[in-house]
Amino acid sequence: MTPPPQPRVLMTADAVGGVWTYALDLARGLARTGVAVTLAVFGPSPSAEQVRTAHAVPNLTLIDTGLPLDWMAARPAEILECGAALRDLARANRADLIHLNSPALAAIGGFPAPVVGACHSCLATWWAAVGQGPMPPDFRWRTQALWRGMLACNALVAPTAAFAQVTAHTYEVPVPFVVHNGRSRAGVAPAPCEPMVFTCGRLWDAGKNIAVLDAAAAMIGAPLYAAGPLAGPNGEQRALGHAKSLGQLSAQQVAGWLARAPVYASSALYEPFGLGVLEAAQAGCALVLSDIATFRELWDGAAIFVDARDVGGFARAIDRLLAQPAEAAALAAQARARAARYSIEAMTAGALAIYRLFDPVRFRPPLEEAAA
Repeated sequence: MTPPPQPRVLMTADAVGGVWTYALDLARGLARTGVAVTLAVFGPSPSAEQVRTAHAVPNLTLIDTGLPLDWMAARPAEILECGAALRDLARANRADLIHLNSPALAAIGGFPAPVVGACHSCLATWWAAVGQGPMPPDFRWRTQALWRGMLACNALVAPTAAFAQVTAHTYEVPVPFVVHNGRSRAGVAPAPCEPMVFTCGRLWDAGKNIAVLDAAAAMIGAPLYAAGPLAGPNGEQRALGHAKSLGQLSAQQVAGWLARAPVYASSALYEPFGLGVLEAAQAGCALVLSDIATFRELWDGAAIFVDARDVGGFARAIDRLLAQPAEAAALAAQARARAARYSIEAMTAGALAIYRLFDPVRFRPPLEEAAA
């Protein structure tokens, strides 16, 4: 019997935040099962390092579309125009499935293959966690565009059950499938722990709530280092008064810092998953996290939780772990054990299970999975 042709997935991504990491990791996992991925980038162009990393992924073709992200579009019609361009790209690439990391792009309809919309974050749920009062007008029309896109998708997926539930409630759509994100532990040589605290992410994003850790940094007995951009592509900016800014670091540089940090902290108000926390757990850091539903789902029993706005609470929890290395090491071991659940292999298997709902032949499970 002639085997079916290599399955082709057209996936969207942006180079601004964690979606980039997610897309490359999923593409790596899919490549191991024989799936080819064309990655269409929207928004700011990837950096030279990001391009090099993408080109190293087997079976991946990178396309920089030069088109805006849906949450940075100037008008509703722009999102439809981007969706039409993506639809043409799907036809040209003879895609067997379209995996949208920006589900709003599906609103145009008429795609030549099933569309899976991955819900990583959105303005409406972000505003509910961070904003005050009614949403600004531009948030409202973008939220409506996303709602129309979600309705046009054949399936929705979210990285946690907590975010799946809030997405379904906010948009009145079926509860998305849940596939936890996954990462592989970075290959960094072990290093002695240093008395410090580390955090990373899009520091300009109010949802990351870096102001609380910055204030806590003035109260703890060790430096707190923060990696990530302080200025965002949408004009948002943050300044640090007490934490030490490291700027934008490469993945390898972040891994080096995590290898030396006994404690990782996140005071996020809004976090649909939190790849930085996962990377810290894999590296053997003790976790001090804001007490939000996502972090409870993923790390309950393997982290210390503090109210997201409690500056003193973060300072006390961090100081305690720095003063009690044995307690920090025990908590770090619990976090590392929990992190084993969130692997690229598990994420890939979850994605393929959804793909198989639409094409069980092309997206058949790997031989070892089928045998099990």
